[in-house]
Amino acid sequence: MPYSERVRKNLEFWTKDSYFDPETRAEILSLTDPREIEDRLARDLEFGTGGMRGKLGAGTNRMNVYVVRKLTQGLADAILAEGGAAAKRGVVISCDSRRFSSEFARETALVLGTNGIRAFLFDALRPTPELSFAVRHLGAAAGVMVTASHNPKEYNGYKVYWSDGAQLAPEKAAAIADAIGAREDWRVPVRPEAELRAAGLLTDAGGEIDAAYLAAVRAQLLHPELAAAEGGKLSVVFTPLHGAGAVPVQRVLALAGFSRVFTVPEQEKPDGDFPTVPVPNPEDGAAFALARRHGDEQNADLLLATDPDSDRLGVCGRDSGGRWRLFTGNQAGVLLEYYILSSRVDLGLLPADGRVIKSIVSSALAVKIAESFGVACVETPVGFKFIGEQIHLMEETGQGSFIFGFEESLGYLTGTYARDKDAVLAAALMAEAALYFKLRAGKTLTDVLEEIYGKWGYFLDDQVAYSFTDFDGAAKMDSVMRALRGDTRPALGGVPVASREDFAEGESRLADGGTRALDFPRMNLLRFSLAGGGFVMARPSGTEPKIRFYFCVAGPDRAGAEAGLAAVRDDFFRPYAEVLTPGGKPFRK
Repeated sequence: MPYSERVRKNLEFWTKDSYFDPETRAEILSLTDPREIEDRLARDLEFGTGGMRGKLGAGTNRMNVYVVRKLTQGLADAILAEGGAAAKRGVVISCDSRRFSSEFARETALVLGTNGIRAFLFDALRPTPELSFAVRHLGAAAGVMVTASHNPKEYNGYKVYWSDGAQLAPEKAAAIADAIGAREDWRVPVRPEAELRAAGLLTDAGGEIDAAYLAAVRAQLLHPELAAAEGGKLSVVFTPLHGAGAVPVQRVLALAGFSRVFTVPEQEKPDGDFPTVPVPNPEDGAAFALARRHGDEQNADLLLATDPDSDRLGVCGRDSGGRWRLFTGNQAGVLLEYYILSSRVDLGLLPADGRVIKSIVSSALAVKIAESFGVACVETPVGFKFIGEQIHLMEETGQGSFIFGFEESLGYLTGTYARDKDAVLAAALMAEAALYFKLRAGKTLTDVLEEIYGKWGYFLDDQVAYSFTDFDGAAKMDSVMRALRGDTRPALGGVPVASREDFAEGESRLADGGTRALDFPRMNLLRFSLAGGGFVMARPSGTEPKIRFYFCVAGPDRAGAEAGLAAVRDDFFRPYAEVLTPGGKPFRK
């Protein structure tokens, strides 16, 4: 197979230049599959608004020390462009339990220090929300979290946070990407660690930040006196899934007064191979297999699971028959929303200008709950950084008080101490909610969820994605979106379509033929709003060859909602079977 000029140059450089260590050169030399060589060396791993993520390995299109160095040099250039004060404020660096996470975090610190930028390096793995908190707590210019979240073990990644503690806004991400792209030379110099420490450019972070972070988390609890007095009446089984959540979640639950917390021993210790789960994703029911077994043995009330960087929380509760029920991210989100809002009303702590924030693809039920409490519900693009952006905007303008934010992919936050989703906080709040409803009302979380459905409508949600991996996958994705933009069916599965929103055009077309402008950022997103408050959405991924379809359908009861969801979903896909089936592989999230 003839290689492109770029591949030939990279092959020569990565196998012969002394900048690369012998193991890296040997790994490239050992490759025999031309397609693998092309994949590793034909392009650079892309830095986007979410940072960078990729498979581990040698090459320009893999996560490795040399890619991390080049990326960090781009970050350093962006910080130095802000002036000397930003360099003195420094960058906080943390990592999760994945393979090479600690090495990548250290290399990040060395590159920053070599550029005269102070680096605060956590002495061991810490959760992503603590990194967000630490940036704000230390007044740092930026933060770096080495993680690939809940992706398979073959991956690692690098997320960048700015001075407000939120993930990068698009313009900041673009500036860093430009700085990375402008640097043609891969050879990024680094000074010895001892020199940087002696110069005060590399400092350990740890205990003081841990204490401040846990105090900030505990300050968000609504009934601390209840857990302090009777926390032993709730039995919890917790699994960190081999990740960074083990220590902080156990600490915050213990400090709150939950004395009957059993941590799954097979999954307690950090392990980047994640040997006990197919993928370390608490959205996946298989990740709860061991927790369910121990939950039955312990006669537990609640199962909690955090992902490797502990920003997402999965929850299982008992149903009326005593069986375990895995809550979707939407169900857990509305449970927390209802608990927080109702508790604030009871405590006299609900602000007149309170706001709940959710991603646009999250359950429409959240809007109904918020409105019933006299609270505005703000919708944002997908990604928790946009929720953080709204918090910042409220603080900057003095208009609105943040109460709770969530996204359907298991991300939750209350309080303004951080700007990213926090599974440590969510674990404590969910345990407190379960204890509160158990002792004050004799109800399980499943009972409360059924009550919520009874009050505001039985909303069920689903997500289906199609991946397009063929050589013409991008063209097929475009053809699907074009077809959807021309879809004018008056109903889906027997449910009338109230309006069609095209967020790329910024326009909503109403069922009566009228139009209205959308007050929302322009993006490649389509929404079919259904009568009764549900929706169907189509969102192409910006980083993967996938289109994600989101469904939210309401019904009078569970049976009706399940039937309605199935009917809407099946009817929606029917005209596109020929386009989707050959070029796309459907899968559940």
